[in-house]
Amino acid sequence: MAYLYVLPALSASLLFVAFPLLQTVWYSLHRWSGIGTPVWVGLQNYVTQLSSPRVQSALYHSLILIVFFALIPVCLGLITASMLSSSRLRGLGFFRTVLFLPQVIALTVTGMAWRWMYNLDGPINETLRAIGLDSLARPWLGDFDWALYAVGLVGTWLTAGFCMILFLAGISRIDPGLYDAAKIDGSGPIREFFAVTLPGVKPELGVALTITVIGGLKSFDVVYMTTRGGPGTSTTVPALEIYRLAFVDGQVGSAAAIAIVLVLLIVIVGLGMARLFRTRQ
Repeated sequence: MAYLYVLPALSASLLFVAFPLLQTVWYSLHRWSGIGTPVWVGLQNYVTQLSSPRVQSALYHSLILIVFFALIPVCLGLITASMLSSSRLRGLGFFRTVLFLPQVIALTVTGMAWRWMYNLDGPINETLRAIGLDSLARPWLGDFDWALYAVGLVGTWLTAGFCMILFLAGISRIDPGLYDAAKIDGSGPIREFFAVTLPGVKPELGVALTITVIGGLKSFDVVYMTTRGGPGTSTTVPALEIYRLAFVDGQVGSAAAIAIVLVLLIVIVGLGMARLFRTRQ
């Protein structure tokens, strides 16, 4: 009887997840433009794409974006959640809502808004000029050296609020007596954070890192709406390469090969995070 209840969801998962994934694996082993008969090439697509400087550069850019999409937001979320939970501020719900707001805005809208803000005559550069830092003003998304970091800051803005809400939920279930005991022992705010708060939110920390790291690896919307991988290939990421190969260059087999590699990376990260935080709890 239990399997009958699970069957509808399982059928949907098989139809919309498992079958397309297997089909993608099949396409990755062929040379196909999307039209006509696929030609079997075996692992040639994988060898070609993994040895391509463009794909290697895209993977490297994803590693940098993980810092902005995962590591920095998790640190900011921990600090912000700890500060908001330890102080009794009026309008705490307002602060939570404002910081979480980026999560409910469509990513296309977010990308367009930040593209406008990064313009040479946009608010960011105008602010720099207003405070006398004219030398720092630049077309951020058109600068080969700064474009990737500018896109990364958008990711930080997007995910920091999510991490904060997650950690606030974790802190709320920590026994207040542990904080009282820490204060009696003479612990200051920093020691209290490392001795009580951080161990108490380890499950949430694992969830936050898993979701944000995967988000950094498969990032597409923000990059596409802000830079489209430019200038040159300085902000190209694997998901953007998949889109370009499949829908611009007509190399569906090569795009499928990169997609499978990306899926494997995400699975490895997910399983690794789950194992790491399960063994440390």
